Amino acid sequence: MVVGIPLLTLVPGISGGSETYARELCRALARVGAHDYEALVPTLAPDAGGGLPAVVAAGYAASTTTAGRLRAMGETALRPGALRRHLERADVVHYPLTVPVPRVDRPIVLTLLDVQHLDLPGLFPRGERLFRRLAYDRAARRADRVVVISEWVRERVIDRLGLDPARVRTIHLGVDHARFTPDPGVAREPFLLYPARPWPHKNHARLFEALSLLRRRRPELRLVLTGAGHDEGELPDGVESLGDAPLDTRLSLYRRAAALVFPSLYEGFGLPPVEAMACGCPVAASNAGSLPEVVGDAAALFDPNDPEAIAAGILGALDRAEELVPLGLARAAAFTWEATARAHDRVYEAAASA
Repeated sequence: MVVGIPLLTLVPGISGGSETYARELCRALARVGAHDYEALVPTLAPDAGGGLPAVVAAGYAASTTTAGRLRAMGETALRPGALRRHLERADVVHYPLTVPVPRVDRPIVLTLLDVQHLDLPGLFPRGERLFRRLAYDRAARRADRVVVISEWVRERVIDRLGLDPARVRTIHLGVDHARFTPDPGVAREPFLLYPARPWPHKNHARLFEALSLLRRRRPELRLVLTGAGHDEGELPDGVESLGDAPLDTRLSLYRRAAALVFPSLYEGFGLPPVEAMACGCPVAASNAGSLPEVVGDAAALFDPNDPEAIAAGILGALDRAEELVPLGLARAAAFTWEATARAHDRVYEAAASA
């Protein structure tokens, strides 16, 4: 069986967690996949296939701007031409980045990372909500199989979109355990780490309030942010931003931070807490969305709507570090990209035989 994997809408450094998922899935399929695969990749990311046979879609006008991305998707939807003909040589087509560009007359697997635009519509401009209803919701209803990344998302998708539960499969994300490892020779330092872009649901403002409360008791504590988009001039005392940090920098931060804090209001999965656990870093995380499902009993949970609760959760993680580190290592070990890839193979087989 041949599986086509179009990655045309991937924009390096902008696509966020969906980029990590798509790239790591391709790498894992190249290692352990049971079928034949071909990735269709954009000119902006010719390496996105991660070891799979890949074709660079020179006819797709990939862009880093929102307007350019929408224009490229629209043009391809109207005139799919050679791109569609190429994908229709496959037996099954999987859209890991949700948007079905180009559409094909083949069994379809579609990944839906969350339905945040339906659950928290106030965080999205009207145009973005409309786009997601057309591009995400409609595509999910038409797909033969829908992959989601947590049981929590599965419940939300079935409820919000009215999908047949038999067509929706939960597949957790993974961690590259060859890279994300502890370093016993590195000492923990008095800073908290939060790797997240300043999107509204990431809840930075309440975290800053919590840090102010914490520093009254622990003035040595700092907060280090990663992710593009933070305005250094508007950050409060004790907070610094390292911007869009490369992997080696993030690994160093995971290994040196006193704790990872993750106060997100909404997560389909929440990969940074698992990456931190794999590096032996204590975790304090929100009790919202999928996070309790993902971290289990290996993190200190808190109410992300209450700065005092966030501060208490962080203190709990710091005070329980010796307990949380081994729990976190064991929890993270359950999430591997190889298991993710094998589970996708089973979905491809189900779609092909539907």
